Amino acid sequence: MPPSPTKRSKKGENSATEALVCDNFIHGVFTPAKGGEYLDVESPTTGDVIGKVALSAKADVDAAVAYAKAAFGPWSSLTVKARAAIMLKFHELIRHHVDELADLVVLENGKNKSEAVASVLKGNETVEYACSLPQLLQGRVLEVSRGITCHETRDPLGIIVSIVPFNFPVMVPLWTVPIALTTGNCVILKPSEKVPATMTRIAQLLAQAGVPPGVFQIVHGQAPSVTALVDHPDVHAVTFVGSSPVAQLISRRCRAIDKRVLALGGAKNHLVALPDASVEATARDVVASFAGCAGQRCMAASVLLVVGNCSALVDAVVVKATALTRGTGPGQAEAGGATVLVDGRGWAHESKGYWVGPTVLVHTNPSDAALHHEIFGPVLSIYQVRCIVHLLKMWTLFR
Repeated sequence: MPPSPTKRSKKGENSATEALVCDNFIHGVFTPAKGGEYLDVESPTTGDVIGKVALSAKADVDAAVAYAKAAFGPWSSLTVKARAAIMLKFHELIRHHVDELADLVVLENGKNKSEAVASVLKGNETVEYACSLPQLLQGRVLEVSRGITCHETRDPLGIIVSIVPFNFPVMVPLWTVPIALTTGNCVILKPSEKVPATMTRIAQLLAQAGVPPGVFQIVHGQAPSVTALVDHPDVHAVTFVGSSPVAQLISRRCRAIDKRVLALGGAKNHLVALPDASVEATARDVVASFAGCAGQRCMAASVLLVVGNCSALVDAVVVKATALTRGTGPGQAEAGGATVLVDGRGWAHESKGYWVGPTVLVHTNPSDAALHHEIFGPVLSIYQVRCIVHLLKMWTLFR
């Protein structure tokens, strides 16, 4: 296993104050970016600088791609069963390091511990699924006509780039990394520069499980490194999870050069409460959906469309949202005419860090921006409609 680059401390410092140093992981070795530049990493809980992450450029990307290209032949030549056996070891290593990985998520992402643990376990479910791929990649032989057979196989593509966001530092990368590796591809990961430490630790666990140098690598950085990765001629496919504008940009860029791409953008998700809905159950589920994980979930339901009289339901939502406590910008909406029923500004009463509490808005103008744009925070917009027919007529406004 490569030596840990994750923490460097000054003499006399304890583990709680050790600084995270996240270098690129190239060919099995933690390597500073060739330009020697770093970006500070801040704790969202305190606002303090907790470490630094390398800022890569094209030269770093070129090095990673060259090593991946050299590693692809031997790795893809292994049987699927052999690669799955490595994933099984990786799965067990994650199980044994759940608390450690969750603590890193808490530190750099700000989740509470229970949410962090759940995200690690959920990500590990995909690793478990990857272990079943020998049964799913056996191929088929079809007799399409007398004397004519068709052989269907699934072959590795080559080098896969995975660009992932900050909201789930473990779970989202594990949506793609174990599948791509087990199917015989090499992966270059570009984590969010806001949360680089968790996947740095994952790189160590993959190496410990037996993934050879060059098969899984990490290139840190910002837009220049993303551009270099997406545009590189030896990269065969790109996966992205993030905001819609960037997803569209990456999708267009890949399509222009006939490169496979899976680009997942943002969402504005809606719940509809009908007149016969249980007030208690609906309020509970609405608050859990829009405020869980600080609202930073792609499937968080941030708009509640209520059919008919909604005063009892709104009151119940306000009570449950107000009762939430901390775990470890409604200003524009107000200007647009929305009524702020629960104000999350100053909710945690903390002088440091980036805190916002559950916020509930009631809108009378269906064109309010908060009803249509992803806020990616614990903000619920409520809009009342007269009846189901009215709702259906307005539905195109909320898509």
